[in-house]
Amino acid sequence: MLDRRSLLVGASAMAATLAGTGRNASAADVDVVIIGAGAAGIAAAHGLKAAGRTVILLEARNRIGGRAFTDTSLGPAYDAGAMFIHWAERNPWVQIARELGVETPNEPWGGGFRVFADGKPMPETDRLKRRSAFGQIDRRLETVDLTKRDLSVAELLGDLGPDMAPVASSGLLLSIGEESERISARDYQRLWAGDDLVVPSGYGNLVTRHGAGLDIRLNEPVSTIAWDGPGVVVTSPSGSLRANACIVTVPVGVLKAGAIRFTPELPATTRDALSGIGMGALTKIALKVEGERFGVTPGMSFLEAGSPKALMNFDLFPDDQDIVIGYFGGDHARELAKAGTVEAQAHVTDLLSQMLGGDVRKAVKACSFPAWWTDPFSLGSYSVCLPGKETARDALAQPIGGRIFIAGEATAGGGAMTVGGATLAGRVAAAAVARLKA
Repeated sequence: MLDRRSLLVGASAMAATLAGTGRNASAADVDVVIIGAGAAGIAAAHGLKAAGRTVILLEARNRIGGRAFTDTSLGPAYDAGAMFIHWAERNPWVQIARELGVETPNEPWGGGFRVFADGKPMPETDRLKRRSAFGQIDRRLETVDLTKRDLSVAELLGDLGPDMAPVASSGLLLSIGEESERISARDYQRLWAGDDLVVPSGYGNLVTRHGAGLDIRLNEPVSTIAWDGPGVVVTSPSGSLRANACIVTVPVGVLKAGAIRFTPELPATTRDALSGIGMGALTKIALKVEGERFGVTPGMSFLEAGSPKALMNFDLFPDDQDIVIGYFGGDHARELAKAGTVEAQAHVTDLLSQMLGGDVRKAVKACSFPAWWTDPFSLGSYSVCLPGKETARDALAQPIGGRIFIAGEATAGGGAMTVGGATLAGRVAAAAVARLKA
């Protein structure tokens, strides 16, 4: 397991390796260009500023925060991306929030939980079977020997049979956002665990506040990074910037799609690392529901579990707001993302109508569907190592030509898939770049 100490030691070793690669600072417009103003980019920028380096962040969106985004388009606010401060015992956002005076209480229990199958209450016997199956992944990870060969989570659960294995793995659609046959069991095993905290004022809002005071240029999607000279030249709609080094914090999905062209192309080791990492599709859809609560206690959760491949959880009127939030992932989420907002809203509204009864359609006034899978600046929710490719994260973090560093949740080891992991990875990259000779 890669812990925080390993991350910091790795940063020191990386910096020592790079210390001999001199740069001509006079030829640069800025010491470092950071691509992406999400958690990793913001963390890297703060670290470099503290080290006395000049930094510019180029952000493709018209906002900062990346996949940490508090959406207020419906009136009631909700986190459309990251929601929990995971493994709070070591997560840097606990301290950041404290410094900014932002409350981070424990995850609330909510107002109850009900399970459905095809919109109807699930029989108690079936519900208990599914509850037992959900725990099988952790039980097997505690006993299986993954040192000889990495398995997919689907292989790990194969002996449960064709009926229960899909049920056992279906919970991953709401945590990893990916199908079990595409998840490395060894990478899943190394993920950190711990207490979860929430940010009532919005995790995305917290990340945005932490970016205050940085030189961030919005609406600047980078098209080219040239590293065939002594430094780097980064091109975006406003022109080109010369820098001594570049930290790339865009999601793996964007890198894999070739949205940024590298000249010369990325080394084979980096390309191989990218091929070993996919992007999950954990997705949220929010409906503004006014005038009727259908007898539901605010904060209650409804889980639609009739089909393991189409698992969907609903948070109903959280914090007593006029909003219902649906969560789903994997191929089901990809299909709805590609179908678009209108079709996704109709599908979810039909399902809620079966669960709640009454005329839900009249009560639904608006919809927000920031589908990460089709978002051109994300192309997925967060990174997932493919089976047999569990070393890809470490390989992706290796410096390129002594001047380009890829950093984000995908390079965070046990902290992957989280805002906290992205932040630690950004700090690691900043520490390495800060030690480069000018």
